[in-house]
Amino acid sequence: MAKNPLVNEQIDAGKNLIREFTKNTPVHAAFWLRERDSDEWYLYLASDQINDRNFDRAYDEVHRIIGPGLSLWFDPFQVKVVGTDTLVAKAALDVMKKYPGSVPIRFHGRQFGNLSVDEVVIYPLPAPVSA
Repeated sequence: MAKNPLVNEQIDAGKNLIREFTKNTPVHAAFWLRERDSDEWYLYLASDQINDRNFDRAYDEVHRIIGPGLSLWFDPFQVKVVGTDTLVAKAALDVMKKYPGSVPIRFHGRQFGNLSVDEVVIYPLPAPVSA
């Protein structure tokens, strides 16, 4: 099966979503992930403020931001919001700590948190501001 590549337009659209989402909820890690044997990419937004009690509000915010046409390169159903306590978010945070920089970090064919992945693209984000 041919894999769909993650194109620069999707990466840029993800940056725009992250920038808008961060206005209401801090994002500590953000990354595109394609699981092994899948053709679909998902954008993960991880925050220490996302939990079981406000999970639905975080998704409402994603739909609100994308709804007016922020991006033609992906839809809200390609976005997964998670807490920073999830294994996949912890994996991203570990990589970001190990490889700080200003360009996205790419991984191919590895275990990432609790997922077996073909590829992961982690956005470089500024350190979250503490309250």
